[in-house]
Amino acid sequence: MNLVVLCTVPDEDSARRIAQALVAEGLAACVNVLPRLTSVYRWEGEVTSGEELLLIVKTREERYAALEARVKELHPYAVPEVIALPIRHGSKDYLDWLAESTR
Repeated sequence: MNLVVLCTVPDEDSARRIAQALVAEGLAACVNVLPRLTSVYRWEGEVTSGEELLLIVKTREERYAALEARVKELHPYAVPEVIALPIRHGSKDYLDWLAESTR
């Protein structure tokens, strides 16, 4: 099964570093970086908010555990968001490329 993994990061340097590593290491076929979103969350008992960037990562289920571990190694947050959603349908050509790129 193919997955879309969502991960927020605090800055462009973190986004570039994580995206580059995941693709270079074959853990992701592609990482999109979406700038300037606002996250509202509870941390250490307080409701807070902040600007973040969103990584949209395309990978295969077989690569997920290694991808999650690598994100945690590179991420500056103590508890980074790493959420995987199944890709139920998609362009066959694109999904074939995704599979080939993450072998």
